[in-house]
Amino acid sequence: MFIGHFALGLAAKRAAPRLSLAPLFAATLLADILWPVFLLAGLEHVRIDPGNTRMTPLDFISYPYSHSLTWLIVWGLAFGWLLRRRDPRAVLVIWALVVSHWVLDFVTHRPDMPIYPGGAKYGLGLWNWPAGTIGIEIAMYLAGAAVYFGATRARDRIGTAATWILLVLLLAIYIGDAAAGTPPPTVTAIAWVAIVGSVLFTAWAGWADAHREVRA
Repeated sequence: MFIGHFALGLAAKRAAPRLSLAPLFAATLLADILWPVFLLAGLEHVRIDPGNTRMTPLDFISYPYSHSLTWLIVWGLAFGWLLRRRDPRAVLVIWALVVSHWVLDFVTHRPDMPIYPGGAKYGLGLWNWPAGTIGIEIAMYLAGAAVYFGATRARDRIGTAATWILLVLLLAIYIGDAAAGTPPPTVTAIAWVAIVGSVLFTAWAGWADAHREVRA
């Protein structure tokens, strides 16, 4: 998934109103933040394989540390513990968001999602049904945005404009990528695009959210 992960980050603002949208996005994207780093370090492996599924040309050969269920449980607890002073519920909310990445990827991926490093792999393969994938993700995204707007309101023009531009841009990137169907040139390019995108959108979310306030 792509915008489906962002959807949960947006909706989580209601559950943890004292947390900025930046750590909420970072939590739901944590697996994809760690993954390119581990790729560049040679700890995990992916292969460009057009036709692997109808939605993505990638064959996820091995990603036991960034995407296994057991490691995401650990990463989630660690990340939540770091944020515990900002909101008493932060540990639970952040942990749930981090682990949700495995659940959503389990639905979309073919059976390549590991329970633990070296263990069995699972996946329902929704990516082989593009119309269903796109429809479900967009519905999730719109619902998450609606919850976020219901939980917050803009304090100034930046709070309105920056939020709307971010949400529209993420949706446009998702639709454009789904329509293009062009495989990436190299694995290194995949890793760096993932790193830059994660940093950019997480920072942008934090900036936009700083110009909004929680509704009473």
